[in-house]
Amino acid sequence: MALRLYPFRQYSDHDVINMFANQIVDDNPSTNGDGSAGVLVKVLSGNLKKDVIEFASSSSYLGKTDYPFLGADKYPQVPLRCIAATTGVPIIGVTLNQTIKNDENGEKLIYNPIKADELQAVLSGQAVPVATRGVFTFSADAYSAFVPGYVACVSSTAGKMAGVDPELLAAHTTVGHVLATGNRTSQNGQSDEFAGTGTQNYAMVMIDAAASWANTNSL
Repeated sequence: MALRLYPFRQYSDHDVINMFANQIVDDNPSTNGDGSAGVLVKVLSGNLKKDVIEFASSSSYLGKTDYPFLGADKYPQVPLRCIAATTGVPIIGVTLNQTIKNDENGEKLIYNPIKADELQAVLSGQAVPVATRGVFTFSADAYSAFVPGYVACVSSTAGKMAGVDPELLAAHTTVGHVLATGNRTSQNGQSDEFAGTGTQNYAMVMIDAAASWANTNSL
């Protein structure tokens, strides 16, 4: 799976928002896009005048939409939306699940909710859990230039983080603190799920979305 989050994490359920659907939807579990888990997101749409659930007038995700005498073709979805954040804006947190349409075989997950749970995924239009703070372990796909002790900031690449020297914080949106970095290797002929090359293939980061609300020039 193209999840940017590794299993080790520490957070409280009280710090998780379950109200926003990710505007970006990955095609399948192997898609490494802005619908992945471990993506920094910001508010895209927060109109509370809308109903709790809205129905798309037509959705190809439901299948063929032009059958004669079709009474309705409505797809339920959450009206509040988030999207991958870029530097200069406050974030609401990091996605804990991937938002996808299909499984690894191209089968629509709308017909197999148990498989969606097994993939730690939500469907298009469903609310994705967003953690506002905690300690998380990210793959190298989630960040760049991480060094222990650096400040984790929102990257110019949507949804990702960049490590910044604490003395060079001006013009950066702070989101947390890089605690540690490392890599793993396959051993005894067994492939390690999190193995890679180089010296910094995963990083442990303490995230606090509230830090992104502050004026970084004053830090």
